[in-house]
Parts: sequence; C-alpha cells; structure tokens
Amino acid sequence: MNTLVAIVGLGIFSLVAEIFNFRKGIIPVTIIGLLAILGFTISQFNMPGGYYNNMIVVDKFSVAFSSLFIILTIFLVTLSHEVYKNHQTKISDFIAIKIFLLSGAVAMVSFGNLSMFFLGIETLSISLYILAGSNRLDVKSNEAGMKYFLMGSFASGIILFGICLVYGAMGSFDILEIRDLSQGAGLPVWFPIGIALLLIGMLFKIAAVPFHFWAPDVYEGSPAITTATMSTLTKVVAIATLYKLLEALNGSLSYSFEIVIVIISILSMTVGNIMALKQKNVKRMLAFSGISHAGFMLMALLSLSTAPSTLLYYTSAYSLAGISSFAVIIFVCKSYNNEDIANFNGLGKSSPVLALVLTASLISMAGIPIFAGFFGKFILFTQTYKSGYLILVIIGVINSIISVGYYFKLILAMYTQESISEKVKVPFTYYAVAVIAILLNLALGLYPSFITSLFS
Repeated sequence: MNTLVAIVGLGIFSLVAEIFNFRKGIIPVTIIGLLAILGFTISQFNMPGGYYNNMIVVDKFSVAFSSLFIILTIFLVTLSHEVYKNHQTKISDFIAIKIFLLSGAVAMVSFGNLSMFFLGIETLSISLYILAGSNRLDVKSNEAGMKYFLMGSFASGIILFGICLVYGAMGSFDILEIRDLSQGAGLPVWFPIGIALLLIGMLFKIAAVPFHFWAPDVYEGSPAITTATMSTLTKVVAIATLYKLLEALNGSLSYSFEIVIVIISILSMTVGNIMALKQKNVKRMLAFSGISHAGFMLMALLSLSTAPSTLLYYTSAYSLAGISSFAVIIFVCKSYNNEDIANFNGLGKSSPVLALVLTASLISMAGIPIFAGFFGKFILFTQTYKSGYLILVIIGVINSIISVGYYFKLILAMYTQESISEKVKVPFTYYAVAVIAILLNLALGLYPSFITSLFS
C-alpha cells in the first residue's frame, strides 16, 4: 500500500514541479524517487499483508512484479530526457502520466478486490490513451490515440460486465471470498461467464489473437517511446494481472478453459510471427513480435501452481530485451523521422555499440543462448510439457525458429548493407539505457535461479 501511495505522491510532485519552474530537476528527482520506492518495495518481499479491508494485498507475487514495473518505468523515464528535450514546457505532464500509469500497474497486481482491479486498469488505460495521441500534429498519432481509446473502452466495458456477473454470482468483490465460494458445488452459471468475459477483456490488453487487430496500427502511429511502453510495461502488466485473476478467482483452470488458452496461444504465436515476416516498418514488426510473445506468455497459465516464477522470468527477459531494443530504435527513428527498416542499414559501422546492443536484444527475443530469452522459453516449454501439452511445445519451437527470420532481417541490415548516413553522435542516455537493460537480461540468462527460486 505504501508503494502505491509513494508512486502517486511522486506523480503529484512532477505536476507541482512545473508550477515552480523546476523542469530541469523533474527527471533526475523522479529517477531517484523511483529507485527509493524500488528499494522500499523489495524490502516488503517477506512481509505479506492486506490493507483497507483487503483492497490492496502485499505478497511475493505483487512485490516481485511491482519491482519489475518500477525498473521498466525508470528506463522509460530516463529515455524521456532525450525524447522530450524539445518539449520542455510539457515534460512535467509526460513524466507525471508515466508515473500515474505505473500506479495503475501496481494496483493491477496488488488488488484484493475486483473494484481496485478495475480502478487500476482504468488508470493505466487512460494514461496510455493520452500518450498514444500525444503527438497532436501527427495524423497517425491522432489515429492511434482514437483507435486505442475506442477499442480499449470496449474492452473495459467487457471487463466491467464480467466483474458484475462474478459479483452477481458470488455476492462479493473480495477475491478471497470469491475463491472460497468457487470451491463449492452448484455454482451459478453467471460465474464462469463472468470469468470468460474477464479473460476476453484481458486478452485484448495483451494483444493476443483474435483480439490483436488494434496493436499494429496503434504501435506504428504512437510516438516511439509510447510504443516502447505498450510493448514492454503494459504487456507485462496485463499478463501478470490475467494470471492473478485466474488463480485467485478459480484456483485451477477447467479443461475447457485450458483448451481455449492453448488455441489462443497457438494462434497468437503463429499469426504474430507470420505477419512480422512481411513488415518493413520496425514498429509494426515489433507489434507483431509482441503478439507472438503474448502467445508464449499464455503458455505459463497452463500450470498455475508453477506459473509465478516462470511468468516472472519470461516477462523480465522479454521486457528488458524490449527496452534495450527500443532505446536503439527510438534514437534511429528520431534521426530519420520514420521507422523503416532501411534506416538501420550500416548501423554496425556508424554506431557499433548500438548495433551490438540491438543485435543482442533481438537474439534474446528470438530465444538464442546465452541471453535470458532462451532460458525463459526453455523453462516455459518444460512446464508446458509437464502439463501434458506436447503439441503446444512443438508449435512453440517452430515459431521460435520462424521468429529468427524477421529478427535477423534487421541484424543483417545493420551489418551487411551500406550505411545511408555518416557516423552520428549518440546521446549518452540512449547508451546507458540500452546497455544496462541488455546487461540485466544477460545476467538473468547466466543466473536464472535469481528469479526462478523467488517463489519456492
């Protein structure tokens, strides 16, 4: 609870700083504040508790994922220093929105009551609607903001309808009471229908097939740093929250629910990878890549008892590689004012460090050793096999091989094509975020037990 209060307080500080013309100090103070909040959050790992009639629950799951969200937000706020350098009059607004987005994310994995869950998802969603359409002079950004707002509103409506049906069946919003009641016989038919609607709404937030159609256009049209936020932080928040909902409300998935997740996982992996092969716009390519990774993440839900550590490891590996790659992509796209893959031609010569970091992050997302992406998939496939879904593992391996095709298309452009520009000076911020993120990813690959043993 104190973590959530501290995050909101930091967001308010960002807004108040504008009044006192403290723009230059907003980002440094925000980063220091987030680091302090991160330390405080980690200190609560072995101190479980409930607050305000169980509205907020602090446990290992919420602390672990909240810590990951805070780390990702630190990277995004650091990148904002360069991205918003020419928009100093609005920098307090942008930073405050990102901090409030984080507060929604923390609420989504810390809820003990469905009303708090809905407040969290709306706080996060409204922040993203604003960020997606924040470039008001760009028609694509306007389109992205409007499309995301309309589709997100429908998804929120479906989630709210699901919450209402669950409440109608159980007479309570408290997830502990709902879980106890769900173990009994003769459950009202509204209960599984409500869970199904919650599942549909959350699958939209994850951008899993067939609820993915908004993602490519929104990713392409949004400012690059917003795309980075949606591709990493938002996706991780959504899948973690979906796990908590299913585990808390149902305890264990019925066979029919598992089959639905298997089908959606297969479709997401396959459609995402096949469509990514055709893309020439790097942001659209990563949008479809994110859809395929959503399919991999859904595999963790087939073994709820072992899912927390598996899901945390995979999402950490994916999001850190994503942040690292977007640090490079944001710089390159900003330099050429478009997102064509051709802009990366010869990057290995014009900026060797950025090219090396982008190569490492793409290799991790493809699932190639020694990076965390490989071990994340290995652990995921092992758990899925133990759950009895060998066919899903086989399809996952095939899709991992397919993904190499479009990831290496970008790598080959950096090292085999002629550069379209001279060597450029790269601001230190991009180097710092890209290098630190990929080093953390590498560290998780070398020491996977750091995360896999957290919930044991």
